[in-house]
Amino acid sequence: MKIYTKTGDKGTTALFGGKRVSKSNIRIEAYGTVDELNSYIGLIRFKDIDARAIETLGEIQDRLFTLGSILASEPGKNNLKVPDLHEGDVELLENEIDKMNETLPELKAFILPGGNDAIGFCHVARCVCRRAERDTVHLAETETVPVIVIKYLNRLSDYLFVLSRKLTYDANLRETPWKPRIQ
Repeated sequence: MKIYTKTGDKGTTALFGGKRVSKSNIRIEAYGTVDELNSYIGLIRFKDIDARAIETLGEIQDRLFTLGSILASEPGKNNLKVPDLHEGDVELLENEIDKMNETLPELKAFILPGGNDAIGFCHVARCVCRRAERDTVHLAETETVPVIVIKYLNRLSDYLFVLSRKLTYDANLRETPWKPRIQ
């Protein structure tokens, strides 16, 4: 497989299915942001964290490739073989959130992002995930996007937030609550 094709040298790229679109197209922005998110999750996955989180993050990276494939596919091309997201993928995130929350102190305030590298990367990944979700919602305003794609991204940002809290707890670090200055 050749890495460079020169077909995008004029600012267009091909969707899965063959249609060429501008690289500034919201569809390209959406799956590009998912790719960025996947890279940040890769950073978290190779930090010193528990084996369960590493395994779950590997599953998430796989699902993000699936999600990117869905977003990169030309709308209306029914003959394309694209991997699927399933409700069970969302349920996995929910189950992991619930398990982590069992050991965490009750959240009573917003917390300031920060901590060691793994925790910081969780917060950055959460923000990138929210951007991917916004881009995908924007795309869904004009083109068909499976609802499960948006649902998965929404739940994934929740998972990344709770994972940041769990990693903070596991490292015996303190969360910094936001104390709004009200005059």
